[in-house]
Formats: sequence, structure tokens, C-alpha cells
Amino acid sequence: MLWSDPPNRPPESLRAAQAQLRRAGWLLAATVLVVTVVLGLR
Repeated sequence: MLWSDPPNRPPESLRAAQAQLRRAGWLLAATVLVVTVVLGLR
């Protein structure tokens, strides 16, 4: 990589979308965990 090359960072909109998908993934995992526990206690 040359010193004159632009920084290799994704655009701000893409980073925001990635962060939102990451949060949605955590929410989905937590939901599945809670549902599994609730069904296991029944």
C-alpha cells in the first residue's frame, strides 16, 4: 500500500448498516435464548 493511497475504510452509511445488523443479530440471539429457556421451563 502506498502512502498516497486513500484509507481503506467503508463509507459511513455502510458502517452504520453493519452496526445495525450487528445489533439485530444480538437481539435475535437473545430472543432465541429467552424462548428456549421459557419452553424448557414449561
